[in-house]
Amino acid sequence: MQNQQQNFTDTTQLPPQQHYGGHDMFDAHEALSSLTGAIDQCVLHEQYIQDPELLSMSQKHRAFCSQLYNTIVDTFQSGQDPAVDTQSYKMDQNNNVTYGMQPPTQPSTPVQSVSEINDQKISGFMMSSLKSAASAFTMAALEMTNPVMRRVLADSVPNMIEMAYEVFLYQNKNQYYQVPQLQQQDMQAFQQSYAPTQGTMPH
Repeated sequence: MQNQQQNFTDTTQLPPQQHYGGHDMFDAHEALSSLTGAIDQCVLHEQYIQDPELLSMSQKHRAFCSQLYNTIVDTFQSGQDPAVDTQSYKMDQNNNVTYGMQPPTQPSTPVQSVSEINDQKISGFMMSSLKSAASAFTMAALEMTNPVMRRVLADSVPNMIEMAYEVFLYQNKNQYYQVPQLQQQDMQAFQQSYAPTQGTMPH
C-alpha cells in the first residue's frame, strides 16, 4: 500500500511549471496549434483581400491573436500568471443582421486556382479558424489541472466568439452568409414549446 501511494503527487509537491497532467499537455498543444493556424491564415490570406474593411479586420484579429498567443505560451511554460493578462476584443461591426434568402447567381464550388480566392472565401476561412480555436480553447479549459492556464483559456473563449461573430456580421452584410427565417407561426410554435420550471434554487 505504501509503494502505491508513492506514485501519487499533489500540486504542493511540484514547481508551478509542472502543474500539468499529460492530458493538459495535449489539450494545450491543440489550443495553441489552432490559434497558430488562425494567425497563419491571416498572414497567408491578407495579400488576396480586396475589401479594405475585411483587410483591417484580419489585421486586427492577427494582432490580437498574436498577443494572446504570447500570453498563453507564457503561462504554458511558467504555470503562473502571464506577464500580459488576457485582453478583451472589441469588434467594429454593429449587431444588425439582414434576414432573408436570395438565390445565388451561380452555385458555390471548390476553387480550382488561387485566382479564384476572393473576399467571400477568405471570410469563410477566417470564420472556420476562429470556430476551431473557440472549440479547442473550450475543450482544454474544461479539464485543465493548472488553474492559471485554465483561466487564461476560459477567458479567451469570449474573444474567439467575438471575433467570429464579427466575421459573421461582415459576411451577412455582404450577403456571403444569408439568414433564412421560419414562418412566424412556426417560430412562435418553437418559442412557446417551453415553459418556466417551478423549482427554486437551493439555499
